[in-house]
Amino acid sequence: MEESSFTGLPTSNLLGSVPAVIVEGDNTTKHVVPDANMQIFPPTTNGGGDRGRGGYQTLGSPTEAFEQQPTNNWRGFFSVSSYSQYFDVDTDAVMTRLISSFNPVGGDFFSKIDANPDLYGLIWISTTLVFVLAALGNLATFLMQKHADSGTSWSFDVSYMNTAAWSIYGYAIVVPVAYYFFLQYMGSNASLVRFWCMWGYSLSIFIISSFLLIIPVEILRWIITLLTGVASASFVALNLRSYIEGNDLSLSIIAAFFLQIGLAVFIKVWFFA
Repeated sequence: MEESSFTGLPTSNLLGSVPAVIVEGDNTTKHVVPDANMQIFPPTTNGGGDRGRGGYQTLGSPTEAFEQQPTNNWRGFFSVSSYSQYFDVDTDAVMTRLISSFNPVGGDFFSKIDANPDLYGLIWISTTLVFVLAALGNLATFLMQKHADSGTSWSFDVSYMNTAAWSIYGYAIVVPVAYYFFLQYMGSNASLVRFWCMWGYSLSIFIISSFLLIIPVEILRWIITLLTGVASASFVALNLRSYIEGNDLSLSIIAAFFLQIGLAVFIKVWFFA
């Protein structure tokens, strides 16, 4: 049989045949494919009563899914990243603020920290003071006992560490918080972070004075204590006055002054008696 004889057979009725595509001029048939949607597998059903609603769910865009989630701003209060900006401070800035805390009348401390208040000083100055008081307090007790009676036995008092921790941390945290809420209640502008920063740096002078308080001379210890307390109290009171200038809150400034004096006396009586 010749090969040419098969070309005339009709092929449109054959199983599996594909009709030829006929292009008539420029009139081409365009098949519009709808946008494909991503689907979630497996299909979700809400129990037996919702079987009719089961099936594949269309997954929306990531932006839509994110916007549908409720915003919980209070979670930022417990997030470490929310406080990272308050530790972004270099050595030069810390040294400048430490020097300012030793010079109460040298300028407005709040103007120096306004652009970048930090909590670095609050934490590390307080922690350093806690260990210094515990160590030097025991050393001062040892020197006083040896000065009075060289034959007296002496042992390290671990309770100094506990007392230093709750007193210093408690003072550095609670007092600024109390002033923050008090000034807010009185209608004055207040910043808790700035208060923590100022009160934290105000404790730095007590670290220096603690080394002087190990001298076993009682009258000299009291002179050092009073000078340290007045210097730290003046730093807090003068800066607090400049911060709330224009408001009749002089009583709160006087209270802040005597709170610092009270802290100095407490350190002397408890750790360097």
